Amino acid sequence: MDTYLRSFILEDDFSGQRTLSEGTTLQDVISVSGENVTRYTNEFWTARQRQASKVQEISYRACFKPQLPRFFIKLLTEPGDLVYDPFAGRGTTSLEAGLLGRKVVANDINPLSRILTVPRFFIPDPVEVKARLLSIPYKSGFKAQRDLSMFYHPETEAEILSLRAYILNRQHTSSLDHLDQWIRMVATNRLTGHSPGFFSVYTLPPNQAVSQERQIKINETRGQQPTYRNTRDIILKKTRILVKDLTRQEIQNLHEAGEKIQFITGDARQTPSIEENSVFLTVTSPPFLDIVQYAADNWLRCWFNGIDEEEIGKKITKLQKVTDWTDVMQGVFHELFRITRPGGWVAFEVGEVRNRTVMLDEVIVPVGISAGFTCVGIVVNSQEFTKTANIWGVSNMEIGTNTNRIVLFQKER
Repeated sequence: MDTYLRSFILEDDFSGQRTLSEGTTLQDVISVSGENVTRYTNEFWTARQRQASKVQEISYRACFKPQLPRFFIKLLTEPGDLVYDPFAGRGTTSLEAGLLGRKVVANDINPLSRILTVPRFFIPDPVEVKARLLSIPYKSGFKAQRDLSMFYHPETEAEILSLRAYILNRQHTSSLDHLDQWIRMVATNRLTGHSPGFFSVYTLPPNQAVSQERQIKINETRGQQPTYRNTRDIILKKTRILVKDLTRQEIQNLHEAGEKIQFITGDARQTPSIEENSVFLTVTSPPFLDIVQYAADNWLRCWFNGIDEEEIGKKITKLQKVTDWTDVMQGVFHELFRITRPGGWVAFEVGEVRNRTVMLDEVIVPVGISAGFTCVGIVVNSQEFTKTANIWGVSNMEIGTNTNRIVLFQKER
């Protein structure tokens, strides 16, 4: 199968978007734990090739662009094949698989992942969203038990609390339908941000909820105070953006995938509900060592959804030593080998961390091989792109992940 991969990567024109070495994929062979592994480098996907669907525009820390999973889903699967992501995050792989008519299974230990992902398989009519929003009881003067005054105008806070009470009550009575779930998803994504399209005063991007103390300092520095934001209007506007470019076929594909989706909230090393030899392709990106503070970033989203962020934080993998990270990933790969069909694939996206001193693609190669997979190669998508890190004055070439580095494995037939 290496011949097939090599032929595609070296001969396909990728919509004419090649940029390296006058349109030629760069190749080199590296030795990893005694194994010779071919590495392919080019600009295999880019935003210029195909604008990602607007339905993907839900913010979440440490998520890859939709073009990445789409590349491998189109390359390695056919409609009806089962695609899996054990670290689902905002659902990027799952949504791309659904859009392309594939079946979907997903997992994430953070329950917010399911809240942000599953509703987007059931695309609503904005007219119905508006009607439902207008039907939700509003209680003027409603205030949260924890101080949120540094984020919201009092009337905005009352609207958020009214919506939260409605959602939690519907959830408690098992009457939360697809329309409610959609509204909850959009509201969760609009809680805080850095433009008038969010419920809050100016703060960091929506995937990084700062503490109350930090927000007070931001307000003082900027000389700002929360102004009223109409939450219904914001939810409706975001809804229209998310659904506006979807075709009828894509909406149908998503619905059909959503009707059968299996979404697990648990440890990726133990997924007994996934049938053995059932997954044809896994496309995923695991937590990278100690770079991202998942629980701290999501405390406000957890509060809105009635989730105990401290309990979730204890479960989130946050490892400081490469050896500990490797041990966890070894467990993940043993489980991936169990559920992957003979002839099936794993595209495992990792990167350069700690000022480029740790190359996780080279770390993960022996992990996959030890689990029973064959390492077909390393695909490096090299391109210039911006990240949230720039807000902190950090260049992409100084810290974090500079390129997409995907280690491709196959389970032999």
